[in-house]
Amino acid sequence: MKHSNKALVTGSTRGIGASIAKILAQNGYDVILHGRDEKKLIETKEKIGAIDYFCADLTCRGACEALATGVLDKYGSLDVLVNNAGAYVWANVEKTEDKDIEKLLKLNTEAPFRLIRAFVPSMKAQKFGRIVNIGSISGAVGEGNAALYSMTKSALSGLTKALALELACDGITVNTINPGWVDTELTETACNSGDGFSADENIDMIPQRRFIHPDEVGNLVKYLVSDEAKGLTGQNINLCAGLSVG
Repeated sequence: MKHSNKALVTGSTRGIGASIAKILAQNGYDVILHGRDEKKLIETKEKIGAIDYFCADLTCRGACEALATGVLDKYGSLDVLVNNAGAYVWANVEKTEDKDIEKLLKLNTEAPFRLIRAFVPSMKAQKFGRIVNIGSISGAVGEGNAALYSMTKSALSGLTKALALELACDGITVNTINPGWVDTELTETACNSGDGFSADENIDMIPQRRFIHPDEVGNLVKYLVSDEAKGLTGQNINLCAGLSVG
């Protein structure tokens, strides 16, 4: 069965998610946006030429299943799922609050699993699917004072490897991209918050002495979901300007 190039990108109104959605739309994918701010969703849809959007808070009970049902009821199937939506908390382990534990576990770890669980049956039926999880270099190598975030993102590594094995004979690939510091509004806010390191201090610790551009992540996603990457599955790719190696 020929697939139709329908792609859902969660958290796609800004930053990395917006770049992924833009690049997929520019390369012939029928992009379905997701976010919590309907005004931003409408603006992004018009700006990049996406075909649709769904507004949902994925930390709410039943939201992942409702999102999947909405997409499948309207379009019948999905070819590409990019689990990008996520949250970050910078805090000492002893100062990490219960509300943050609940939020990050639900959004960074549970939501990707629930969405994959919901979409895999239709991908199996068409013998094609591309699943890309957006992790973090913090999940690959650890980040002091961000243990909760590191834990939730590192869980995607095990999920990716296990599902790649489970779905290998169904024409479905599963991979994770672990970005390092990316030049986004979120990074700028973190660097200017007074907690942790400034932008210049962070750049001094990166071997290439630069932040990753969001489009670099988008272009890697574009490759991973293409037919040319059909042999690439179960991989956790560190896109971090050398941060993970020294």
